[in-house]
Amino acid sequence: MKPRLMKPTMPEYTTTIAAVSTPPGKGGVALIRLSGENAAAIAERVFVPVFGKRLSERPPRTAVYGRFLSDGVTVDDGMALFFPAPHSYTGEDTVEFTCHGGRLVTHLILESLFSAGAEPATAGEFTRRAFLNGKLSLSKAEAIGTLLEAQSRAQILLSAGRDRLSDRLDGLYREAVALLSNSEAAIDFPEEDLAEMTKEEQLRATEELADRVTELAATYRTGRAVSEGIPTVICGRPNVGKSTLYNLLLGEEAAIVSETAGTTRDVLERNVSLGRVLLRLYDTAGIRETADPVERIGVERARRALSGASLVFAVFDRSEPLRDEDRELIAALKELPAVRIAILNKSDLPRKLDEAELADAFPYTVALSAQSGSAEALSVLTDRLFTDETLTLGDDAIVFSARQHAALSRAAEHLTAACTLLREGYPADMTGEEMREALASLGQTNGREVNEDVVAEIFSHFCVGK
Repeated sequence: MKPRLMKPTMPEYTTTIAAVSTPPGKGGVALIRLSGENAAAIAERVFVPVFGKRLSERPPRTAVYGRFLSDGVTVDDGMALFFPAPHSYTGEDTVEFTCHGGRLVTHLILESLFSAGAEPATAGEFTRRAFLNGKLSLSKAEAIGTLLEAQSRAQILLSAGRDRLSDRLDGLYREAVALLSNSEAAIDFPEEDLAEMTKEEQLRATEELADRVTELAATYRTGRAVSEGIPTVICGRPNVGKSTLYNLLLGEEAAIVSETAGTTRDVLERNVSLGRVLLRLYDTAGIRETADPVERIGVERARRALSGASLVFAVFDRSEPLRDEDRELIAALKELPAVRIAILNKSDLPRKLDEAELADAFPYTVALSAQSGSAEALSVLTDRLFTDETLTLGDDAIVFSARQHAALSRAAEHLTAACTLLREGYPADMTGEEMREALASLGQTNGREVNEDVVAEIFSHFCVGK
């Protein structure tokens, strides 16, 4: 019996699609993509080279200057490049047009392509076809999605390492195939000794593979912090500098800052990069008892935000002794599972706060001046708490999606179970079943064994034209 090497069952694309791949609006140039088996024929009904042969008769991947037609009338001039299959982004015949950037002109050219036989591309359909045609692994496609949505330099670097991650996942899969083949040989031909490895060698190889899978899965701690972000709440009693800290981290005056207590009435939310980590940052109302009904709603929302936080920046005024409101907040925060950092604000003023009162609730403290200082120390600490400093973004294979992490974790569980069965001398068919499950999970990481719903979900987050 051979180990199963399943390819996902997906719909076959027979249509030729077109879309504008640059943002709508006024610009110097716009890019329009056309992909499918009739791409060249459709392109030649809309684009006419100014000199010489038709587009399909030119050498592949050669820029050709010509005119764009709409209802037989020239509406623009520009360039076209023809990429014959399989040497294109999608793996299909593909034409890329460059025209002048403008809503109306791109609309007219796109409508002409539709009239000539093309159909509108759906979100992510070009990249989805590239995956289905074997031009991209699923992990590479996901990394491209991360690149398109990047909000920080760290996310761009994370996406740049997509080849290394894909290669690592493929390598683990091939190792699992070899181990399963050995196991299957022992099951199918027990008397003929066709297995290439002894039981001891099979156990050692399986243990080593389980360790490598577990090691790669552990990089998700860093990948998640960079790509998905850490829900982070700034909290404290009124007028300790929460909104000033919020503005410092964002690098702009996003929150109103006032000496009047209770100025912040609602939860403000923004994404901001701090070091390599993306923070899903919430600035909250000062937590205190109040008779003001509007402020009371803000305080309640602040408490709800805290309940869902993974990281808490609790701000205290270092130039004042702790108040009862501070102590009540400290007691409440001790019950939360989130990582808690005490921010000792106004560090440029003489210190009056007794830091010993914070030690029990806060394993980490950072002193700064949110008004005139820097967040560098807070950035370094946050990086250390949520990322692996030994990993280099762009150079190392780093898992960045919950889907990949879940599949690797399942694979590690099945490999560990296989090791236990081998170690305790269970029959080879029981070990083989665990190996088959491990192989299936590893196959899911790069799209070898994945269903249509998963693929549709991944590509639904892409923009049209990519």
